[in-house]
Parts: sequence; structure tokens; C-alpha cells
Amino acid sequence: MEAHNVALVQERPGLGVWTLPNAVTLVRLACLPVFLWLLFGRDSRGAAALLLGGIGATDWIDGYLARRLGQISTLGKVLDPAADRLVFFVGIVAMLADGSVPVAFAVLTLVREGVVATAVLVLAALGARRVDVTYVGKCATFGLLSAFPLFLYGASTWPLHDPAHVAAWTIGVPSLGLSYYAAYAYVPIAKQALAARGPVASRAEG
Repeated sequence: MEAHNVALVQERPGLGVWTLPNAVTLVRLACLPVFLWLLFGRDSRGAAALLLGGIGATDWIDGYLARRLGQISTLGKVLDPAADRLVFFVGIVAMLADGSVPVAFAVLTLVREGVVATAVLVLAALGARRVDVTYVGKCATFGLLSAFPLFLYGASTWPLHDPAHVAAWTIGVPSLGLSYYAAYAYVPIAKQALAARGPVASRAEG
């Protein structure tokens, strides 16, 4: 049984693009234009917040399905964190334009995400092996994906908007701190990835 479980979580390079976990990630991305339409087209902060919250709450589903179904793929490992980054940038910039999120909190989050995204691109350009998302990083991401919809809902006139605003700060501040800690923790991992780029390239060529 233990060997079987290990096999389930191993990456399977031969998997195609259209796996169920990747489909879930693509559906989450397809909801972003709807979110923008609700926020700016329908002028409904409450509805937009609920949809953005749904996008964030389903962040774990694609990873769970990949492990459960044995469909962990190289594309999925790249697509899932890339989707998270896109959700952050689109959601936060939209909320800044709408004036429904504290500017300092939003800017600090964008700076962190921008640094991480740039580091990923630089590592890829240097030929480093891929750096997988850590558990701490996933927890921080999930917390922030919960906090921003709560800020948006708190700026609406829907029921319980005041408690939502309080919950946004309660969840958001520690999650933001954790996200910076996770980014710092990636530094030695990135160094190891750079150090291993030679052997990885050799195996790929062979």
C-alpha cells in the first residue's frame, strides 16, 4: 500500500495536457473575466467577492485531484502556481482600481508576487531545475486568496460586510507575513536548483 501511494504522487511526464486537474485550473482562470464583469460591468462588489472567493477556495482542488488520480504532470506543476499569480494580479489590480482594498496591503502583496514571478523567470532562463511550491507557500497563498475577497465583500453593502472586513484583516496580515517568510525560504531552494542545473541538463540531453 505504501509503495502504491508513493507511485500516485510521482510526476508522470507522459500525461497529456487535458487532465482533470489542468481542466479545473483552466476553469478557475476562465472565471476571471466574469469577476471583472461583475465588479465593473454590474457594479456588484458582493457578487464579485463571492466569485473571487470561489476561485481562491478551489485552489486546492486541482492539486488534490492530481495526487488522487495520479495525474501529476510537469504542465500542472507550472500551470497551478501560474494561475495563482494571475488571480492575484488581476484581482488585486481590479480591487485597487475599485478602491475596495487597503493600498498598502495590496502593494505589499503585489511586490511579493512580482519578486517571486521574476525569480521564477530568471531561474528558468538560467536553466535551473523547476522549484516546486512549498507547503508554507501554499498556505500563505490560500490565506491571501481568502483575504482579498473578504476585503472586497467588506466594501460592499451586502449583509455581514462589517464582519467580513474584520476577517479580512485577521486572515490577511498573518498570511502576508507568511508569504514573505515563504519567499525568503525559497532562496536556499533556488540556490540548490541553480547548482543542479548542469546534471539536469545532461540527463535531458542524454
